[in-house]
Amino acid sequence: MKTLRDLGDVDGKRVLVRVDFNVPLDHGAVGDDTRIRAALPTIEELRRRGARLVLVSHLGRPKDRDPALSMRPVADRLAELTEADVKLAPAVVGADVRALTDDLARGDILVLENVRYEPGETRNDPALADALAELADAYVNDAFGTAHRAHASTEGVTHRISNHVAGLLLEREVTTLRKLLDEPERPLVTVLGGAKVSDKLAVIERFLEVADTILIGGAMCFPFLAAGGHSVGSSLCLDEDVELAKSLLASSHKHHASLELPSDLLLADRFAVDAETRRLDGVDVPDGWMGVDIGPRTSAAYAAEIDRAATVFWNGPMGAFEFEPFAAGTRAVADAIANAPGTTVVGGGDSAAAMHSFGLADRVTHLSTGGGAALELIEGRVLPGVEALS
Repeated sequence: MKTLRDLGDVDGKRVLVRVDFNVPLDHGAVGDDTRIRAALPTIEELRRRGARLVLVSHLGRPKDRDPALSMRPVADRLAELTEADVKLAPAVVGADVRALTDDLARGDILVLENVRYEPGETRNDPALADALAELADAYVNDAFGTAHRAHASTEGVTHRISNHVAGLLLEREVTTLRKLLDEPERPLVTVLGGAKVSDKLAVIERFLEVADTILIGGAMCFPFLAAGGHSVGSSLCLDEDVELAKSLLASSHKHHASLELPSDLLLADRFAVDAETRRLDGVDVPDGWMGVDIGPRTSAAYAAEIDRAATVFWNGPMGAFEFEPFAAGTRAVADAIANAPGTTVVGGGDSAAAMHSFGLADRVTHLSTGGGAALELIEGRVLPGVEALS
């Protein structure tokens, strides 16, 4: 994978940078600028080198040219963070946009409109890739969160701009995750949660091969418990996931990692913030109740495993942490990871959201900006946006 070190002289040149500015909006303003800040090192490095920057990103999933998903709030926030001359283009491509790129001075930034205003983006349309390539002399992909998609702005354009490299964020994401798999400091403890075994089957299989311990939480634990003969009550537990869990448990003795399950649970009579709750000292969920979080004994045991680890990877909450009464297990794991003495990697998605909500995002070694891309890389899949930069 080529990086900024391979970009060469860009002084006075137009550099198209694919960023991931798919940020939440709050009443027409950026609600969380984490992803914008994550791209700043690459943006500032290119500005330092005299580049004229053209930034392209998607925002949400607009139908047609939805003005509510314009890049205007993003451009305004970027101007505040960089104190640069930041302009918003009236469209993604076209003659007017091309003229604006020609008028950029060194260090100036032009933000293109939402690239998904163009239906050809997600189809990797050659015509759109051609039009994007006309806007720049070099291309930098710094959007790890979209690297698993072969879109016009992530893959197609690389075939039309010969000088194409990875930005600092994309490089760090790929390097960190590959090291986690190929040469981790041991013991490597993996914490996996979320809803469905099928969603993370390949991830579990990969970590059974490379990790020392896998800690299972969230709704994902119930198919494993059911596979072991335990009752799960009304907990989220699909038949297909139970069969997958049986297969994984049957083969786990052949692998390097041990797979650990909860020993106690928090139950609720319904999935609601005002539900009646009770702690279950065990894992056999009675009828009419559902598991909504790991229990305190499990939280303490998982925290102890994390504390002993030299490397920790976490993806997926331990319970329905979006409801405060069900958040204790996820918070305990987040606290343990924040205080862990070893290398800590949080794999984006809900886990990253949890670290942010608990005020712990700055206390991990690496907080990934791409949940789906991170998991696909771990699974061993080719990421089109990364492969295109080789």
